[in-house]
Amino acid sequence: MYLSSQPNFSLEVMHPSFKKVQMLESDNVITELNQPLNMATDPPFHQAYKSLIEDTSNNIFGKKLVLVEECELPLIDLSRILHNDNVVDESEREECKEEIARASQQWGFFQVTNHGISKDLLEKMREEQVKVFKQPFDKKSKEDKFMNFPAGSYRWGTPTATCLNQLSWSEAFHIPMADISASAAAFTTLSSTLEQFATTVAGLARKLTAILAEKLGCESTFFQENCLPSTCYLRMNRYPPCPVPSAIHGLMPHTDSDFLTILHQDEVGGLQLVKDGKWIAVKPNPEALIVNIGDLFQAWSNDVYKSVEHRVVTNPSTERFSIAYFFCPSYDTVIQNSEPSNYRKFSFREFRLQVQEDVQKYGHKVGLPRFLISH
Repeated sequence: MYLSSQPNFSLEVMHPSFKKVQMLESDNVITELNQPLNMATDPPFHQAYKSLIEDTSNNIFGKKLVLVEECELPLIDLSRILHNDNVVDESEREECKEEIARASQQWGFFQVTNHGISKDLLEKMREEQVKVFKQPFDKKSKEDKFMNFPAGSYRWGTPTATCLNQLSWSEAFHIPMADISASAAAFTTLSSTLEQFATTVAGLARKLTAILAEKLGCESTFFQENCLPSTCYLRMNRYPPCPVPSAIHGLMPHTDSDFLTILHQDEVGGLQLVKDGKWIAVKPNPEALIVNIGDLFQAWSNDVYKSVEHRVVTNPSTERFSIAYFFCPSYDTVIQNSEPSNYRKFSFREFRLQVQEDVQKYGHKVGLPRFLISH
């Protein structure tokens, strides 16, 4: 599933540790980008994108960089809705639901603690993820069904990039949930850890979407009927150190093409999102999971809940890991809401095909604006 888009933004600082406005010197950038990476495990970014790196007339060199403020997302304690009815007062339960709905309307992003996924499981998931990505690049990219992941699961860079600010300096395994239990037969610890993580996060996604549907006054059975384990995805991400973090994204600005995304990230940081027209950096919280609204939920809610543009910035010296769960419907699921609707009726298959067509034609995702009735 393609999850990226690239709007025409002027470039702002790509790493929250930068403390002042800087100017990017193209000669220095090219020199630094030509320094070797870990060639055994890292994708060959330098070789694949040599022409983009050297084409200073078609990239972002010389643009002014602006400091991005770091902030904490709304933090919601889920113990008030995950515990049984005898432990939590009903008013506290309703307050928690209101906080989830409010954050989805005002931010499109929020953090959750006491989410039901143990610290031990998250740490084990990180350990297994590191092992996978430390495998040789040739094995990851060329070996058919590497570690029993389905063919095409491994992805790196941005094949459609025509300039540096369309390039994502990252690699990922994008795995359908249906294939999780069969994955990595040679790595039984990875297989069991992935399955345990996926099952637990899927339960959390169902709980959150039911609450958000309830707050819209809608029947939550829609998600039970259309978002099945076989239609959802896990994505393991690695962001290698980038010689010039101010010039290249770890993941291009985009919105997610799903209903809901649940993310666990490490302590390195790098996630940024748009709030009130400005990019802000999300402060890592090791105790929390990050939840964000996807395009389909924005359309299904008729713009009540917001699918917010976000990106990942690179780090000059430290690799970053994250794992995301994408709560998706079947391809035939129709997205519609009560009249008057801002969007025409469309299927998930139609949405995905339109995204793919736009990426091929323009180099970036257009997304929901394609389906507005006034479009």
